[in-house]
Amino acid sequence: MKHRIVVLGAGYAGAYAAGSLARRLSPADTEITVVNAVPDFVERMRLHQLAIGQDLAVRKLTDVFAGTGVRLRLARVTGVDPERRTVAVTGEDGELAYDTLLYALGSSVADHGVPGVAEYAFDVTGRSSALRLRERMAGLGGGGTVLVVGEGLTGIETATEFAESRPDLSVALAARGELGAWLSPKARRHLRQAFDRLGITVHEHTDIEAVERAHAIAADGTSIPADVTVWSAGFAVHPIAAAAGLEVAETGQIVVDRTMRSVSHPEVYAAGDCAYAIGENGRPLPMSCASAGFTNMQATASIIARLTGSEVPTIGLKYYGNHISLGRRDAIVQMVDGDARSKSWYLGGRTAARFKVAVLKGSGWSIAYPTFGMPKRKRRLATAPDRSGVRAAA
Repeated sequence: MKHRIVVLGAGYAGAYAAGSLARRLSPADTEITVVNAVPDFVERMRLHQLAIGQDLAVRKLTDVFAGTGVRLRLARVTGVDPERRTVAVTGEDGELAYDTLLYALGSSVADHGVPGVAEYAFDVTGRSSALRLRERMAGLGGGGTVLVVGEGLTGIETATEFAESRPDLSVALAARGELGAWLSPKARRHLRQAFDRLGITVHEHTDIEAVERAHAIAADGTSIPADVTVWSAGFAVHPIAAAAGLEVAETGQIVVDRTMRSVSHPEVYAAGDCAYAIGENGRPLPMSCASAGFTNMQATASIIARLTGSEVPTIGLKYYGNHISLGRRDAIVQMVDGDARSKSWYLGGRTAARFKVAVLKGSGWSIAYPTFGMPKRKRRLATAPDRSGVRAAA
């Protein structure tokens, strides 16, 4: 019998983790299955580009995992039963059994219960929603109005990308606080200059309390014109983990220990946005691609070590900073200190834009070539699979 590892989700965390596990564990001992709802790897950090009409390379997951031994199951996850160690999925034979589960289902847009968001707003948190926005933007004539809600990284990148690509439109951004308040003073000035250059109107200290077909309504009653409202006011995780009885935080994220192992169910690991992981500064890691990288490396290293009877290594969980695209030719790279406060130094302009492109290409390359650096000898498991409980090596 082989040890069954099931990975839920093939985003930045799940796809890389599956490839890493396949690289380092012997197929004679393990069976790795990835469950994903769509057949392609989605570059989430580039979905605002897709939404405005730019064409992105499509990577089929069958190509990504070709030759790795990883099994791909195209289905939606509908539930997890950690007591029976099964995952419920759509389609025929709608149940998968596991010995080790890596939960990496990511996140989706958080509407915060604001009326009208579900009916009228668009978002760029998934490929299907980005394509829906792309179709709407293509049909929006010159002089149309676009309102981006949310002053985080997604909101800033979406507003600047749209304004640069469609100068015929009136683009605005609604921020709950001050635009770029977390940045260093110099980086904040750079950001404001970019918004001024692109003609983006900023509504600071503005809470949007309702979205309607052609406008959004602020908390003070102000009506902001918007032929298109793009909602980027935060992320939320699916309630599957909470419904399964896994210990979760108030955010719904799975509470994990330092090794990314569920504190309530030791055969379950979590990585990416759905993991409530505490960084080296004692604070929860933010939902981001960078956090997905740190957590998936720690989760895979922990799984491999425990299954092969090795000491579990410690992967750094330090958040280094943000790289923010401001269209195709400008960007900001803002480093932070150990307390997640912005350092005075930042990188901006074309050099920062080239750095961001390199980060995106590097992330995509690591997913596209999961077998790169595959060792000649893969590691064997320390004990035979035990269907009655967690492996002895766990």
